[in-house]
Amino acid sequence: MKPAFSGKLDHHSSRRRFLAATIGACGVVPVALVHAQLGPQAGGALTKADRDRMTPAQVLDALKQGNERFRTGKMVAREYRDQQRASAAGQYPAAVVLGCIDSRAPAELVFDAAIGETFNARIAGNVVNDDLLGSMEFACAVAGAKVLLVFGHTACGAIKGAIDDVEMGNLTGLLARVKPAITATKFDGEKSSKNAAYVDAVAKTNVSIALDNIRRRSPILADLEKKGSIQIVGGMYDLVTGAVTFL
Repeated sequence: MKPAFSGKLDHHSSRRRFLAATIGACGVVPVALVHAQLGPQAGGALTKADRDRMTPAQVLDALKQGNERFRTGKMVAREYRDQQRASAAGQYPAAVVLGCIDSRAPAELVFDAAIGETFNARIAGNVVNDDLLGSMEFACAVAGAKVLLVFGHTACGAIKGAIDDVEMGNLTGLLARVKPAITATKFDGEKSSKNAAYVDAVAKTNVSIALDNIRRRSPILADLEKKGSIQIVGGMYDLVTGAVTFL
């Protein structure tokens, strides 16, 4: 899944090139995830057969390679209108991503994914609530996604707000979900929202707590993980470098 392709490829040609790249990178059975990566390179959409051939580990590897393409400026050239048309009749995403609403951290771009390849949920502070748990249960248990990724990011405003005890309407309750991460973070130094290192340390803890909450509060997802049907993982996105560090 390494090479990025440019130009317009027909559906079958693009899939052949993608599968060949995947075999070379992983040394395993053909997989499809996101262009050198998940599905057909330029046009077309990820099919059920493409997605079902992949193991959770292969899906995760495709996300990692997608982020590497994004970080290095080698994103795949895609025909989004072709993908939109191809996916209109059905979708078979390989992963579900829970991220923050921060405008600088769009999962589809950060992981160089195409239309139809990832479910994407966004909420300030990438916290977990019942509605998001239900959405992720649908994505994995019903729709067949094989990776559940929670990723936070550096310089997160929600983390800063929780540290500063911000209270404002419904935001107060949301930030309350972040505060356990403040208590659980071990940090030597100034514990202030003005200390970037401390903010990022709390953000990382917040991701770990979200993963624990998912496993504890969703027996469905925990059971899928135990059976090996899905992988539940966390990551931290660096706004400066564009890289995601997986936890």
